[in-house]
Amino acid sequence: MGVYKKYWFTLIGVCIVMFSLLGYFGAEVYRSAPPMPDKVVTTGGKALFTGEQIIDGQTAWQSVGGMQLGSIWGHGAYQAPDWTADWLHRELTAWLDLAAQERHGKPYAELDAGAQGALRAELKAEYRASGVDDSNTLVVSERRAQAIARTATYYDQLFSDAPALRQSRQSFAMKENTLPSAERREAMTQFFFWTAWAAATERPGSDVTYTNNWPHEPLIDNQPSGENIVWSIASVVILLAGIGFLVWGWAFLRDHDEPLPAAPARDPLSLVGLTPSQRGLGKYLFLVVALFVFQVFLGGFTAHYTVEGQHFYGIDVSQWFPYALTRTWHIQAALFWIATGFLAVGLFLGPIINGGKDPKFQKLGVDVLFWALVAVCVGSFAGNYLAIAQKLPPEWNFWLGHQGYEYVDLGRLWQILKWVGILLWLVLMLRAVLPALLRRNGEDKNLLALLTASVGAIGLFYGAGLFYGERTSLSVMEYWRWWVVHLWVEGFFEVFATTALAFVFSSMGLVSRPMATAASLASASLFMLGGIPGTFHHLYFAGTTTPVMAVGAAFSALEVVPLIVLGHEAWENWRLKTRAPWMDNLKWPLLCFVAVAFWNMLGAGVFGFMINPPISLYYVQGLNTTPVHAHAALFGVYGFLALGFTLLVLRYVRPQFAFSEGLMKTAFWGLNGGLVLMIATSLLPVGIIQFMASASEGLWYARSEAFMQQPLLQTLRWVRTFGDVVFIIGAVALAWQVVIGLAGGRVAGQTATRQALGQARG
Repeated sequence: MGVYKKYWFTLIGVCIVMFSLLGYFGAEVYRSAPPMPDKVVTTGGKALFTGEQIIDGQTAWQSVGGMQLGSIWGHGAYQAPDWTADWLHRELTAWLDLAAQERHGKPYAELDAGAQGALRAELKAEYRASGVDDSNTLVVSERRAQAIARTATYYDQLFSDAPALRQSRQSFAMKENTLPSAERREAMTQFFFWTAWAAATERPGSDVTYTNNWPHEPLIDNQPSGENIVWSIASVVILLAGIGFLVWGWAFLRDHDEPLPAAPARDPLSLVGLTPSQRGLGKYLFLVVALFVFQVFLGGFTAHYTVEGQHFYGIDVSQWFPYALTRTWHIQAALFWIATGFLAVGLFLGPIINGGKDPKFQKLGVDVLFWALVAVCVGSFAGNYLAIAQKLPPEWNFWLGHQGYEYVDLGRLWQILKWVGILLWLVLMLRAVLPALLRRNGEDKNLLALLTASVGAIGLFYGAGLFYGERTSLSVMEYWRWWVVHLWVEGFFEVFATTALAFVFSSMGLVSRPMATAASLASASLFMLGGIPGTFHHLYFAGTTTPVMAVGAAFSALEVVPLIVLGHEAWENWRLKTRAPWMDNLKWPLLCFVAVAFWNMLGAGVFGFMINPPISLYYVQGLNTTPVHAHAALFGVYGFLALGFTLLVLRYVRPQFAFSEGLMKTAFWGLNGGLVLMIATSLLPVGIIQFMASASEGLWYARSEAFMQQPLLQTLRWVRTFGDVVFIIGAVALAWQVVIGLAGGRVAGQTATRQALGQARG
């Protein structure tokens, strides 16, 4: 450890304490998950359904796309309703109408204020106290049983091809006969009921529901709890304190006088001969841009479903490629190409770390890994299609088809094979890195040790997604799902990217190894401090208790701290371009890394914190404010990182090639401009308008057909087309540039050719 001892002890201590918090309160998630009743009966003793039937309904919901068609507890897609909030409101209004007819002989809407108030008080008393008894039986009133049946009839028709609700299916971007089996539709309605029951019923010994009073539903006084407000204010205070301490620490602890090393006359990385495994990385780069373009076109196609429902400019395509399927492919393709970009840069760095040579059979391993990635991608996409088309037997769906959970939609078999591929990458990396790490030559190995640790974490922690099953409690599933989506992607990939860039720049001689090592260790500590327990900010309303909310709110605020001050990192990366003439050849990868810092600040920082405090997320969870953050952070940060890595690797595996200024300007500014237009002209305005509706009327209304189909919101969704087109142009330009480079086509001018060849060959 040497001079870095304090940095290592800080990082190790942070990881131990933060993972202890994540594990301790993870056990709390298991203990406090909403109970699954063994049976649901009426006060008269009539059996309605069982807990097993509710779980059968959960699997039926998974088979139609799950979170890719509407949402549950606020997690999922945004075009169709949130089924929890929608079911709850429909059941409550059905109960009120039944009660009004029994008591007053007319509909609830025709009663005077006093009569309505009396019925609402009775409604609240019944629903918020409807817990399971000592025998784990849920007993409901005869009136509530009728309200459940009435609501279930609506959902049975909605998920079938009933003509009466055809317009609603079009508004929700649902295909006709979404779930053909009447038996499975019935089970799915029972699952929807259970999610709404958990959202309306107070946890024993508490005055809040199992979902911390989410969603906002005035009919039963579902409103933010006192703890919600307290921890929201606390998160803002913690954010301000964190920023203050970071600025003071940077000002007083950083060695501002440390000079930059003299830049070498030639690019050191270009002087290292390419190994067979590095020359074989071209196909990885092609896969990155092929999946990227596929994903971008799917995004435009899917976005258009929000305005035409079942059609693409008048052509009915929903029966073959419905919204739930194209959105699944859109998200999965993004994860595949971003991960492939990260894997490629790791495999490129491996031989450089190993002294410029491949370990034995490295090229074979690189080729096997590539085709394994292709097989998993194609197989999982085919499984998604067969599942949503209802072509798979129900018992095969989870394993081969669609898990139903956003970001981990691929069938379990494909998920396991994907992890096997990641473990193969880990083995390939360790075979190249460990000999250099263990070699006793007096060199500073601390940065390499951190890089090795981040590689190991990426390889191992994806396995957290295997800790739940098809019939696991929704709360427990959410805990492990966010280990993958938040901790694996936003945590360990962030550390790997930071360390890999530091290693590259220090290997080029542009920054000193001590400066790069200290900065990487400090950054890793900051990322892990907020990132590990910050995972809980996704679980405020997923059937968890107040302590989970408190930990999530406090530490997710700390996640934002390093992101707000990333302008300095952007400047540091950009000024590297002027350190040596040969850095002109890396202008566009550097610009991608500058964009990463900008979108980290805006997309992950500002837009992330916009929806992070519990009081904010209470009203906006499941609204279009979430895809604002998702697009700006997932593509703006990890997408640009993967593209920057792709261009960086391309520059070295095709040293004779020079980037076209015209193509790259179109690509870079098209991607950034398209993303800005997409957010500023459509997603954010729609989200803000929905937020106002959610706060005033309830989440059910902000996601309802009546609200979402009003002319203003339709127009805003149409306007998104302009941003999508600009973005698509940028994506195609970048992909074409990579294809030209891989094919060894004409470079951008003879002068650029001579410069590139001269600098590469010395």
